[in-house]
Amino acid sequence: MSVLSRRKQGQLGGLSDRTSDIILVVISVIILLIVAYPLYYILVASFSDPYDVYAGKTFLLPSQFTLDGYKAVFAEQNIVRGYGNSILYTVVGTIYSVALIYLVAYPLSVPDLPFKKVISIFFIITMYFGGGLIPTYLIVQKTGIMQTIWAMFLPGGVAVSNAIIARNYFENSIPGALKEAASIDGASHFRIFFSMIIPLSMPILSVMVVFSMVAYWNDWFTALIYMTNEQAPLPLVLRNILIKSSASASQASMISGGYAELNKMTEMIKFSSIIVAAAPMLIIYPFVQKYFEKGLMAGAVKG
Repeated sequence: MSVLSRRKQGQLGGLSDRTSDIILVVISVIILLIVAYPLYYILVASFSDPYDVYAGKTFLLPSQFTLDGYKAVFAEQNIVRGYGNSILYTVVGTIYSVALIYLVAYPLSVPDLPFKKVISIFFIITMYFGGGLIPTYLIVQKTGIMQTIWAMFLPGGVAVSNAIIARNYFENSIPGALKEAASIDGASHFRIFFSMIIPLSMPILSVMVVFSMVAYWNDWFTALIYMTNEQAPLPLVLRNILIKSSASASQASMISGGYAELNKMTEMIKFSSIIVAAAPMLIIYPFVQKYFEKGLMAGAVKG
């Protein structure tokens, strides 16, 4: 059967390539709108009057454009310090976590690792069972790392789910023949790891970096437990601003018109805080999206 005959038969038996492409594009656009519009709505609402937002007057463009919410957020003297703390915790924590993930994932990907199954089960158990908050707090307290930067990292330095993804990538995406050839040439596991595994695993490295960055950037609960106000990261600072604004609004009922205005300011701060907290990650993600998608798909293959 000729190629032309097969093509005609395929077109008669189903949709043409052009029609299929159009349908896929339409579906993709619909999914994009469903995913992206809530974030765009928050962005528009942060520049709008809250009462117009709740009245449904805000859809695609801001209603009664205002920057009062952002002014209130950045008027807080701790906001710059919070940004600095978050950047510090995110950078150091990401480097620390990714390094530990690689040091855990690569040995587990070696076929002849002694007690490999036992060690893997040990790590997997920690995904489902833990000591809880109180034992963790007591460990952090007894080890003397309370109110230090290490309290943000040491209690949960290794994300086991990320280590499993990295292990699967090492097993399925890096040919075993390369590691075997390097071993025959006399390369040790350390030499293979630093000279071969790391350079060939940039896609999964970007996945680990993005996962770790987002986790540390959004982590406020750990800082709430172990850190002082001066050491608070940005999400915790924004949370404190919102709590303070809500408390002020609830205490203003005795002032004529005061409650309405303060409640309005509280709502503006809510929307503005979301954008202020999410903006850095939204700016960084497009630069690693290509590697992120490639590494995530490759690392998700069952090993």
